[in-house]
Amino acid sequence: MSVIIGAIVIGTILGIIGRLLLKGKQGIPWWATIGAGIVAAFVGGAIANGLGVGDTDGPDWIQFAIQIGVAVVAVAAVAALMGGGSKRDSLK
Repeated sequence: MSVIIGAIVIGTILGIIGRLLLKGKQGIPWWATIGAGIVAAFVGGAIANGLGVGDTDGPDWIQFAIQIGVAVVAVAAVAALMGGGSKRDSLK
């Protein structure tokens, strides 16, 4: 049960950071942001483990940075798939 709660908490944090780092407004619901963050946590963790930096002494800052990068991509992909991608003002 604690793994599920941890995944939701970390996924929420990563999803929010991913949305903040993207330009424009992402018109996706909160549950999609959390879902993208959860996926980013697992995928980013797997990438970090594959690179050998997933488990280091002290805080795993490299793993967290990889997870944030994956979160940005995941939120952008969800926004594009749900039709809520960032909208740019066109010059008229």
